[in-house]
Amino acid sequence: MMNKKFKIFIFSVTLVAILGFTVYNYVLYGGARNLSTEETAFTVSSKSIADEFVSNIEMSNKKYLEKAIAIKGTITKITGTEVIIDNSIICNLKELDPSITKNQVIIMKGRVVGYDDLMGELKLDQCFKAS
Repeated sequence: MMNKKFKIFIFSVTLVAILGFTVYNYVLYGGARNLSTEETAFTVSSKSIADEFVSNIEMSNKKYLEKAIAIKGTITKITGTEVIIDNSIICNLKELDPSITKNQVIIMKGRVVGYDDLMGELKLDQCFKAS
C-alpha cells in the first residue's frame, strides 16, 4: 500500500516530466512560422538596417527581433542554403533556390534572429526571395 508522501512524489515527478516535455517541444518547434503568408513588418535596405544595428543594438533588437522583414541588397556570397547580402546580412534559406546568384540585387524576406556585434552581422532565418 502506497503512503501519501510517495503518491505526492510520483505526482510531482510526473508533473515535472510533462512540463519539461511541453517546454522542450515549444522551444524546438514553437518558433516555426510561415513567413510567406505573414505580413512584412519592415522593408529596408541592407545598408540602412546594418547602420541601425551598429548605432544602437538594443533599440534595433526591440524594433526588428523575431519580425518578418524584407531586405534589399546585393548577394555577395552563397554557400549552400546560406546567402550573404552586402557582406553583413546572413540569410538562411528555407530551401535551396537556384535562381539566386552572386552579385544579384535582390529582396530577401526572413525573420530576424539576432545581431552579432563582434562580427557585425545580422542573421535571418526562414529566408526566401521576395517577389
